[in-house]
Amino acid sequence: MDAKPVGVLLRQWRERRRLSQLELSIRAEISTRHLSFVETGRSAPSRDMVLQLTDRLDVPLRERNRLLLAAGFAPVYSEKLLEDPQMDAVRTAVRQLLAGHEPYPAVVVDRSWNLVEANASIALFTDLIAPHLLAPPANVLRASLHPEGLAPHIINLGEWRGHLLHRVRRIVEFTADPDIAKLAAELESYPHPHREPDTTLPNEIMMPLRLRLGSGAELSFFSMVATFGTPLDVTLSELAIEAFYPADAATEIELTRRSANIAEPPGESSTSATRLLQSTRDGLK
Repeated sequence: MDAKPVGVLLRQWRERRRLSQLELSIRAEISTRHLSFVETGRSAPSRDMVLQLTDRLDVPLRERNRLLLAAGFAPVYSEKLLEDPQMDAVRTAVRQLLAGHEPYPAVVVDRSWNLVEANASIALFTDLIAPHLLAPPANVLRASLHPEGLAPHIINLGEWRGHLLHRVRRIVEFTADPDIAKLAAELESYPHPHREPDTTLPNEIMMPLRLRLGSGAELSFFSMVATFGTPLDVTLSELAIEAFYPADAATEIELTRRSANIAEPPGESSTSATRLLQSTRDGLK
């Protein structure tokens, strides 16, 4: 817990969002004088005032709870496990979406990019990753850029690395989460054997992930990220679904072929993806 007064925390969030007191007071429909008093501790904000200001500042739900505590109020937003009975509808929807995305890979991650759920096709990636990087809680960014992860198999490692680092830096800026900042520093410290610039290619319409498999086959993917609308639970607000799609015809053909060749009896699968998913679900219970 941050022991700073709520006024100091609100000021830090305002400055992080690059807003003046005047701009925030207009958005929150309060006087600049009152906002100044709240930030300096001359005035104690009500529960509704804390919620109003954090909403206008687009503060993540986890941090809104922390500001409420700093102001002397109970947290408003729940933080349920995905395996909680109240999350049954969400869990069912997520798993239906993942299954429906087959034979293309898809994952569900939390705010720190720790794996929460995945479909069976993620084995395309996990089979290339050292087992110790898949031990729960498996972090998909660490598994992607670590020298014993996907990195040696990524053809355009420089560009993909730059893309991932840009995403994690944006989350650090948005959430002010020190753990994610620590993860970003770790990722930046990994050896980077390729020397491509960490920028997007000028002739691409989006950043592809280009992989070379052990067989020598080269696959190319683009991804789409989805989040839940209007979440009121911390866990739900931090979940993101990243679905990978074939970026060319050759990749689509290869994924379809791989899917057709998989004929494991139900409940007896021993792929790295299945083992990873089972251990991840066990850890969430």
